[in-house]
Parts: sequence; C-alpha cells; structure tokens
Amino acid sequence: MQVAGAYNPQQQLPNLTQQINSLSINGQPQQGPGQVKQPPPGPPQLFPQQGLQSNVQQPPQFQPAPGPGYRPPQQPQPVPGGFPPQIQSQHPFPPQSAGQPPQANGYAPQPQQQSYPPQQPQPQAGPPHLGPPGPGGYGVQSPPQPGGYMGPPNAGYPPQPQQPIQGQPQGANYFTGPPVAGPPGPGAPAPGQYGMPLAPGQYPRPPGPGGYQPNLPHAPSGPGVPQYPGMPGAGAAAGTKRLDPDQMPSAIGVMQEDQQSRGGVFQTNQRGLLPPLVTTKFLVEDHGNASPRFVRSTMYSIPAQPDMLKQTAVPFAIVVNPLDNPARDEQPISCVDLGPMGPVRCIRCKAYMSPLMQFIDGGRRFQCLLCKATTEVPPEYFQHLDHQGQRVDKWERPELCKGTYEFVATMEYCRNNALPKEPAFIFVLDVSYNNVKSGLVNLLCSHMKSLLENLPSHTPVGFITYNSKVHFYNIDSSLAQPQMVIVPDVADMFMPLLKGFLVPRAEAINAIDNLMNQIPAMFHDTKETDAVLGPAVQAGMEALKASERVGKLLLFHSTLPSSDLAPGKLKNREGDRRLLGTDKEKTVLTPQNTYYNNLGQECVGAGVAVELYLFNNAYIDVATIGQVARLTGGAVNKYQYFQADIDGPRIIGDLAYHLSRPVGFDAVMRVRTSTGVRPTDFHGHFLMQNTTDVELGAIDAGKAIAVEIKHDDKLTEDEGVFIQIALLYTTIFGQRRLRLHNLALNTCGQMADLYRNCELDTIINFLAKQAVSKSIDSTPQAIKEGVIARCAQMLATYRKQCANPSMPGQLILPECLKLLPLYVNCVLKNDAVAGTQELTPDDRSWMMYNLMTMGVGQTVHYFYPKLIPVSGPTAQLDNPLPIRCSRDKLSEDSAYILETGIYLFLWIGASVNPDWLQNIFGVSNLAQLNVEPITELPDVNSDESLRLRGFIRTLRTERQRHMRLTVVRQRDKMELVMNRFLVEDRTSDGHPSYVDFLCHMHKEIRGLLNQ
Repeated sequence: MQVAGAYNPQQQLPNLTQQINSLSINGQPQQGPGQVKQPPPGPPQLFPQQGLQSNVQQPPQFQPAPGPGYRPPQQPQPVPGGFPPQIQSQHPFPPQSAGQPPQANGYAPQPQQQSYPPQQPQPQAGPPHLGPPGPGGYGVQSPPQPGGYMGPPNAGYPPQPQQPIQGQPQGANYFTGPPVAGPPGPGAPAPGQYGMPLAPGQYPRPPGPGGYQPNLPHAPSGPGVPQYPGMPGAGAAAGTKRLDPDQMPSAIGVMQEDQQSRGGVFQTNQRGLLPPLVTTKFLVEDHGNASPRFVRSTMYSIPAQPDMLKQTAVPFAIVVNPLDNPARDEQPISCVDLGPMGPVRCIRCKAYMSPLMQFIDGGRRFQCLLCKATTEVPPEYFQHLDHQGQRVDKWERPELCKGTYEFVATMEYCRNNALPKEPAFIFVLDVSYNNVKSGLVNLLCSHMKSLLENLPSHTPVGFITYNSKVHFYNIDSSLAQPQMVIVPDVADMFMPLLKGFLVPRAEAINAIDNLMNQIPAMFHDTKETDAVLGPAVQAGMEALKASERVGKLLLFHSTLPSSDLAPGKLKNREGDRRLLGTDKEKTVLTPQNTYYNNLGQECVGAGVAVELYLFNNAYIDVATIGQVARLTGGAVNKYQYFQADIDGPRIIGDLAYHLSRPVGFDAVMRVRTSTGVRPTDFHGHFLMQNTTDVELGAIDAGKAIAVEIKHDDKLTEDEGVFIQIALLYTTIFGQRRLRLHNLALNTCGQMADLYRNCELDTIINFLAKQAVSKSIDSTPQAIKEGVIARCAQMLATYRKQCANPSMPGQLILPECLKLLPLYVNCVLKNDAVAGTQELTPDDRSWMMYNLMTMGVGQTVHYFYPKLIPVSGPTAQLDNPLPIRCSRDKLSEDSAYILETGIYLFLWIGASVNPDWLQNIFGVSNLAQLNVEPITELPDVNSDESLRLRGFIRTLRTERQRHMRLTVVRQRDKMELVMNRFLVEDRTSDGHPSYVDFLCHMHKEIRGLLNQ
C-alpha cells in the first residue's frame, strides 16, 4: 500500500499558523454490538492446559458499580485544578455483564498503603469524574491495562457534568464511559478518545516553498463548535496561533502516569499480561513468565491470522537481555543442578523443562506446549501428580514454576566435551605515539590495579602491548621481574609463551604492579606511529587458544591500520564523508575489506570476544575495524581527541562498569517458539552461521538482541504463543550453564485486542535496529519513508478497523501507541539513523554500533532524553521530575540536566540565581565561569553541590556509563550541539518538530484511508 505524499525531512517546514482542530487519542476501541469481541469473563491462565492450574493467590479485584444509564448533559461547573470539560476521560473499565468477575490484574495486593490503590466506584448516574492533570501530559485519565487493572483514585476531584457538543445529535454518546444502555450515536468518539471537533476557520496558510500542509478537512462552522485548549478563542482571527505542543501526547505524562498506576509489584502469573513501562520502577514476582527485565515483546496478544498482522503493520518481535540483573529487592535467579542426567528436554524440539510442559500419564510422560510432542520422564526425575494434575514438587523446582532459571550444564554442552577452565581477560594496549602522547598509556597503567579489583581473585589476566610489533609479558609470580617477549613477524602471529602469560589476578598482583610501572617508562619516548591492530587481536586469540581457555580482549587502539607489513591495512576514506545522507552513504558505512570480518569469525570459533576502545584523533574507519567487536558480541567505545587530564575519569569509569558487569563467555543463544510462528531475523552483535544459533564470544548484562518473529501457519485463539530463549554460556568462574527465559503470550482474533496490548518502547527499539540494519543495503530516504509508511499504516488500520466513526479531521491514536508519532520522529532525527554530513563517518558508524546493542530501557532515553530541572523551585534532585524535551521548557533563570545515556549536558540560563552559581561553581557571575575545561563539577562545600554531584553519579550508575559532563551557558556555541537532543523541536538541518511531524502523519493516515 503506497503512502500519499512521501515525507522528505530536508524540506523546509513552515510554521503552522493554525491549530489542528481535532485530536483524538483512543485508549480502548469501541466495544459496540458486532464490532469487537468482549474480553473473557476471567483472567486467562498462564498455561491453559488440564492439570496446570496455578495455585498462586490472585489479588483482590475491584469492579465499578455501573450506573443505570447516562445523566442528560449539563453545563459544566468549574473545578479547581480540573480539566476543561470538553476533553473527556475514558471510564477506566471495559463494559462487563452482571455476574461476570473482573479480570485479574497480575499485581500482588499491597498491605496498608498501596502504590496503586483501587479506584472508587462511580456514582450510579452520570459520567465519571476527571482526574488531576499529570505534569506535561494531557490531563486525561488513561484506560486500564489488560487484565482490568485500575489506576489510582482522583481524590478531591468531584464528578464533572458533561458538556453537550452543540451542532451534533443529542443521542450521540459524547461521554466516553462504557455504553450501558446502547451503542453510541454516530460521530461519537470511541472510549478513551479525546474528541476535539474542528473549529471554524482553523486552517493553515498555504505552505511556503518546499513545505507541506497538513491535509485537514473543512469543519462545520458557526457558533456551535466548542473551543479547546490550544485553539484560538472565540472571535480570534483565523491563522493567528500555532498548534499548542502542550496539547499533544506527552512522553513525560505517560511515564509519570504509568509510574503512579503500575509501580509496585508485578506478578507474571498471567499469560499475555502487558508489563509496566521500562521507565517505571517496579518489582517482579516470577510466577512462570519471564520478567520484562529479561525479555519484552512488541505485543502481548498475537493475531491468530497472519493477514491480520500484515494488515496492521505492527511488528511482532522480542528484545532479549539474557544476562540482565534482577532488581535489588527481587529474588536472584535460581540455578538447578540435576547432576549427570543434565536438563530434561523435549524429545522432538529439544526445548528444556519449563512451566510450558504438561505432565500426563500419572507423571510418567510430559507434553511440550511448543511442539505438542510427548516425552518419557527419566526415572530419576519422576514425581507423582496431585489431584489437580500437577507434580507434587512443582513449587520446589524452579524449572516448573519460574519463568527464568538456570541449569548446570553437563560435559555434552561444553567445548570439546571437556569442562571449561575459568575465562581470562587480556588487556591489549596500543603503545604507539598517539596513545603515549595523550597520556592514555600512563593513565591505564596507574589505574590497572584498582580496575582489576572488579574481577574475581582467581580470574586469569594477561597483558599485550603493540605498535609495529607485538609484545607479550610473562607475569609468573616466581619471576623477580616481568619479562617481555617480542614477536617481530606480525604477518605470522603465534604464542611465544607457554607459561606465565595468563596468571590468576591475586597471584600476580606484585608482578602486575611492577609491569605497570615499567610499561610507561619503556615507551615514553617512542616515535612509532604504526599500530598493527589485526595482529594484536590475533595475538590475544592465539594466547587464549594455547591455554585452552575462552575469554575477552580489551583492546585500546588509536590509529588507522596502515602498515604495509601487517595484514588488515586500510585506506583513508575520510574524503567520502560527503556521501553521508545520500544514496551512496552505504559505501562509507560498510567494511572496505573482509579481513576484520574473517578475524571476528575466527575469534567466535575460539570463544573470544573483543571490546574495542578507540582513541583516535583522525579517521580510523570504525565501520571496518568495528566488525571484530560486532561479530564477537563486544562493543565499540570511542573517545576522540582523548586527553588524560580531561577524559581520564571517563575511560576509567567505563572500564570499571564493564569489568563489574555479569558476563557469559563462549555463548550460544537459541529462540524456540510454539507451532505457528518462528523467529526469522536477529539484530545485535553476534555471529549467525545458520538460521537458528546466535553465537557470541561473550555477552554481558548491558547488551540486548532483538528477534523478529513471523507466522508460518494459523494460530488458534485459545492456545496462545509460547517462546523459550535458551542461552548456553560459561560463567566467569568457569561453570557451564544454561539460562532459560520462558514467555507465554495470548492470541487474538480481533484487531482491537492487538492494539490494546502493544508495547511501544519495544516496538521503537526494534524499528530503530531494523532501520540501522537496512542502512548497509538501502538508501537513507528509502529507510525513512519505509518507517513513516509503516507508522502510518499502523495508525490508519486502527482508525479504519477499530475506532468509532468520527469526523475525517480527527487524528485518532490507540492508547498504547499514542506516542508512536513522537518516538518515530525521534528515531528519524537520531544520528544513528539519519546521519548527515555534519557527522564524520566514524561517528555515524560508532552510533550505529551502539544502538544495535541497546536494550529497551536504554533506547527510551537515547531517543527521548531526560530533561531535568536542577535549580529553582521545580528542582527535586531526590525525586527528579523530568519535563518535556523542548527548548520552550527552558527558563532563563534556571539550570537543567539533559542526558541521553551517552551524553550529559548541564544547561545554565543567563539569569540563573547567583547564589546557585556560587554554591555549585564557586562564582557569582555566569560571565566568570569558564566552561571549556569543565567535565566534572568542582568540589564546592555546599548542600546544593553535594546533591547535584550525587545526582550525576546516580545517573551514571543507572546508565552504566561514565557520561562526560558538558556545561553549556545560554547562547554559547555549544547550545547548537545540545539543541539536537531537544527532540520535540525542529532541528537546524530540517528535521521537523513533534507538532509538524504529527501533522504530516495525519496527512499520511488520511491518504491511506482515502485509497
């Protein structure tokens, strides 16, 4: 299906002179007769098979008292702190018949003070009351999540009578509660929609050259059309106001609303239960479904028919963080050791024992819910069944009652059928001129002892340095001094040391101290500028192979590999920078040879991962050399123009975070699904040599993999979709383990159920990674048009198939996807997807590598950064409240933190309080503040300074990255850089603002509907 009017972000978009006169956000599609299937009377079981009933106590349910009907419309009374009566709130419950029990919500009941208290029943007659506005949000109460979960009560806000919409039939249901006495009249918004009829004369002026005009229809004119927030008042001249961005769906409002309503305990005892947002602080109780910290799906109700999924264009994918950590107050992951027997598996599909298995024949056999095959239970694993058909030891075995758990693997799961040794870490340091001059060599050597304390004491470590040659070091504790062994022939690399290269950290601590003192002295006056990257990687790999270990190389490199004497020589492609943003940019973003790809594959075969730390002052071809990290499961970290005195804390902090993360070595991941669907495409850093096995030299808690899943057959609505993710890996202590994540999803036959159970943050993560993956074989314009077309199709299909009939000028968005236009616009203007010639090819490639390893929690802040007041009356550093990411929200008399997970800015307004400046920087005038050298706040003895420095430390800990602080004074040149991250605004290179993009999406949707 073609989209009318291809979107060109380089067009000059004129300021809109009028309002979009109608904006409707639909939370729950209309459930009138013959339209949408009613929800089931009770909660779906996690595994709806005979004998698998859950014994988990369900929390108490709350149900509103339905009124006998609607009270006739009345004139509204003003309510302090309330909302204009024209913006109506959806009743928080789907209609239920008398006698039907409400759906379970999956949340544990909280004693005394609840973090999500039940809503008070509504009056017997009349509409529901409106809640208080959320900061930066619409001020409209959100609909319930699947399972009938209720938000907090709006205490203190009495019910508001409804405003009749003049000029419309009085029989129409303009009140957005559930219909009790019949379907709504024509033109009424579906439940949850924010109906904003068109006002007279509210149309944009003709667009200027190169601009576009939102395709808004003519509206009924005359005095009968009410006014709404953001619209010109009565009698105002048409064309005198822009659309008010504050009336658009707010990411901050959605996040805060979800925190208020869904923060607390999330139980995974239901199949297909939509989890809280990743930005919400909550605790998980694992009752058979994997925690959303480990795996999230783009949708939790899967269409039974493949054509339905294709028609909606909503992707079906999961994003997996297989080694992520449970939250501090959550239970640790259980490890099961079944001895020589090993894990029990399905005889056909090889799925591992899980809650997805149903025991039959008195417990002698089990049926797999993935492939339906029946397998004999090993005698040593046999246990009797109780009167409900469940094993009597179910609650004693994590693999039968948990969604996530581990098995100790037997030798058949090990490399060469031998139990592994402890993995090793090898530090590979470029000691050429650039790294010595910048101070990096001295910095790393002086901090090596403290960095190694992040590793277990028995972890083997080794050290290699290189320039035009490669140097190995013998750190055997029996030697008086460390010994250097040089391999001059870098074209034929081998391991010259048979003993003393890899030594447990605790045993070699004195030798390591001596070596770290000697290396800076040995190379302090070097003139060598060559650094043979390829042979250095091969040296580390050969060292691990010779010791029969797997492990990780931490490689610190500074220059473009250009030596004629070493393999892997690269040419300088900096001149091709002009191709970025054009149809030929893929020639700059793809590797210029296959050497580093082949080297990466060889490393994976040896169980070796490579983490690249780059310290370049010029072009280094990140696109090519980064392949070694990408294929092995590593990452690319870039510190351009590095200076030890300025950037030292950043690299040391990043290394400390990296070394302290949970990590799995020599890993293989496989995704198994129930019949009817299958995994097809994978996005991340790994190697795939077949269609099923994801191979990784290593994977840590900070890396995620996205997996697209497609239908290969029709599904049935009652069975559900089941997914099992198995990660086979070696722990840092040398134990071979299997980590299992099990996810049970619903199936549906109605589009409304699909849209009601979408997870937008995961959708955006997947779409962004898919766009980056396509950049190597497509053009930037085609990628952007494809993303916009898909977004438009998602919303147009909802409007056509699920929403109530309404005026053509209304933009109707499903509740779960109401931020889709905002987030898609953020993706399209992000440098990883939309790099322009303002970027270098190295920067663009680095951002692409970064994005491909991000989990859902990381991409949320990467695409929509946090903007937080840190001075003035709105500053609350103990409980920071972000504001909308727009320059309009910056006040001259305040200061703000802007963080993306990679960058960290402190913006200071020109009229900021001098006392705040004195307390933070020790100066009383902004003109006295020299911001250029500041990368850390000075140690000023004041309460404000302590709080702000503590807040920045907390941000860095949460992001697991030592983000460099950049201080920006209002009207400084660095403001132009920071402005690129104020994502609701128009950018200097022509990418539209949120409001302009929303107008364009409205035009695209109408084009699809008119086809």
